Amino acid sequence: MELIIVLIFILGYLAIAFEHPLKINKTGAALFMGLLLWTLYRIGFPHHPIAEELAHHIEAISEILFFLMGAMTIVEIIDAHDGFNAITNRIKTRNKIKLLWIIAALSFFLSAVLDNLTTAIVMVSLTRKLVDDKQQRLFFAGMIVIAANAGGAWSPIGDVTTTMLWIGGQISASNIIARLFLPSLVCLLVPLTYVTLFEKKKLAGALTPIPQNQLGKENMLIFVLGIGGLLFVPVFKQLTHLPPYTGILLVLGLLWLVADLIHRKKEDELRTRYSASSALMKIDMPSILFFLGILLAVGVLESLHILEGLSKIMDKAIGNQSLIVFSIGILSAIVDNVPLVAATQAMYDLSVFPQDASLWEFIAYCAGTGGSLLIIGSAAGVAVMGIEKIDFIWYFKKITFIALLGYIAGAAVYLIAQ
Repeated sequence: MELIIVLIFILGYLAIAFEHPLKINKTGAALFMGLLLWTLYRIGFPHHPIAEELAHHIEAISEILFFLMGAMTIVEIIDAHDGFNAITNRIKTRNKIKLLWIIAALSFFLSAVLDNLTTAIVMVSLTRKLVDDKQQRLFFAGMIVIAANAGGAWSPIGDVTTTMLWIGGQISASNIIARLFLPSLVCLLVPLTYVTLFEKKKLAGALTPIPQNQLGKENMLIFVLGIGGLLFVPVFKQLTHLPPYTGILLVLGLLWLVADLIHRKKEDELRTRYSASSALMKIDMPSILFFLGILLAVGVLESLHILEGLSKIMDKAIGNQSLIVFSIGILSAIVDNVPLVAATQAMYDLSVFPQDASLWEFIAYCAGTGGSLLIIGSAAGVAVMGIEKIDFIWYFKKITFIALLGYIAGAAVYLIAQ
């Protein structure tokens, strides 16, 4: 039965990795695989305490899902109030190279507060208003993917994989920021410097006038409360020692009340548009269910100690842990980084590699930034691919080498600084 479970997991993984050519949504594949594996586990091992094991995994998975749902809803509420104009209104330059640096810097820091997916969508939507030339806009989009993924890697709330490690107890918020900020920054600065020195001609020409959208007091209040609340979540966890999802839901509850209060006297249509209920309808539920299916599937492999055995095989075959993790980052450009990180969490025990061990820090960096190597390697990349209709081969020819330079440079900085 164990062999059957492993084979089904591999087939399911392949269906997820090749969802675009197969035209099969990865959420459906992940959900079916996850529940099928638990069913087979029950049939094949009737004497195991399967209900208790499933309940244990569901508890851990729910913490991640509730956190992501809360964070996504907060971002949607801010967006409904045009809150991000508070940032984009401050862009004044007409030089495209300067604009590239500004957009990349904004993407880097915004993704640490929001997440790399939302940041990529916001910043690509902005460049569509500023850059008329299609090829230049695609180049901007590729750099936004690199910047958003690099920015998400060093923050406990910036990338779903880093969030998983934070909630799982493998990393602490303050340490991951301190240890990964410089490698992640180098991961972005190297590609930006390369483009400035060797690709400058590709960004010649003037910009279209930058649109200015004024924010009212209500919009600014929601923006400040939303962003401030997201920044407060790691502090809340440190102060109360409660799980992160309690902090994010506390912030969501406050934002929900404030939004209802400031719009309570408006017409029904406007109140609905600005409400948290409307924001909940816009969040990316397929991604939430995808994480559920993947983490359930990995839970079966963990319960059967398959991943523990795999870690021993890899240690013997490769020997160098840093090389193993570096390879995982490269692999995350081909297959989704969520199952890769979930698998490593199950492969390596906290009793052997305690919180903030270098293994977990390097996994956070590699899994977070390695996805930039291919357009399908991260949620940010897939979203940008859909918005700008970026061709896989175009990204591979124009962006992959630049992203690889940054990935290697950031990894080298981390390893040197250990």
